[in-house]
Amino acid sequence: MTAKPILSVVTPTRGNFSEYWLEQLLCIQGEVQFVLVFPPGTRYQSFADPRIKVLQSPYKGEMFQRFVGLLNADGDYVIALDDDDYLHPEVVATVAAYFQRFPDSIVLRLMTDKIDEQNVEAYRRAWEPIPAVSNLSEGKRQAGQLQQLPIAPLDIPFDKRYLVWPFIERRDDRAPHIENFNTKVWRNDVVQKSLVEISQATILGGILTWIPRSGFDRLMGLFVQATCFESGITVGHWMPRPAQVRFISQDPALKPPRYHFLSDFLLVKHFPQYGYFWNLFFNKVSYLPRIVGKSLKWKLQKKTYRTGTPAKEIT
Repeated sequence: MTAKPILSVVTPTRGNFSEYWLEQLLCIQGEVQFVLVFPPGTRYQSFADPRIKVLQSPYKGEMFQRFVGLLNADGDYVIALDDDDYLHPEVVATVAAYFQRFPDSIVLRLMTDKIDEQNVEAYRRAWEPIPAVSNLSEGKRQAGQLQQLPIAPLDIPFDKRYLVWPFIERRDDRAPHIENFNTKVWRNDVVQKSLVEISQATILGGILTWIPRSGFDRLMGLFVQATCFESGITVGHWMPRPAQVRFISQDPALKPPRYHFLSDFLLVKHFPQYGYFWNLFFNKVSYLPRIVGKSLKWKLQKKTYRTGTPAKEIT
């Protein structure tokens, strides 16, 4: 594509997305770019649409593929989307209007409908019109408004009870701030700055580098906020209904076990001054016995995650 896109949609994929998903992705209107990131060695179909940028990650894994995709996103704004979730076809105009009205915001949280993968009728129904940003008033908790999003309260103190008993219930995540990166629209200049810092955080010393394979969603969402942290500021807004994203959910038992505390470690390593990250890290460490048990069960049952109709491949 020749013109600089307003929005880049970044999707790491193994290539097993459905034809319907790709068709709906390409229905998105406006100045948009689609970045598809495949694992190394994947043979994929050629795409005629010039809005599609195809990349191959040097390594397989969620963090590698997402990192490569975001690093190569050309849009002014960027959203990470899985290869079975759906985005409203008129979202680009909404993104442009929002950031024109709120140029200091770093994130626009889209309203998401969580839909069971078996409910085909629900995720294939026609989209309702998105409310015009210019007609929406600001608020903190009221439906039908642009709800203000505060920055994550990173400067809260570390709860020292975790040193004695790591199974304490976590409560600092119950405020209206966000942690996860996916399905939200972020200012790309802030994202690029955060990617540089994440790459620095992975360096353990000398030539030794450690990169977790998963857990990038929360890592990225919190890293972006940490790189521009000012206590108590508003970083963006949350769009009202009707939904602009359709998130397709599966049975949790089908999802592979993930050691999220490994990626959370990068947060405490790079930002040791923030008690919020220490609380998060110790809380997730407490899940380790459960995750190990699920991992053993997973290997025995040989379950698969997010299976679907493979994309056409070059033969």
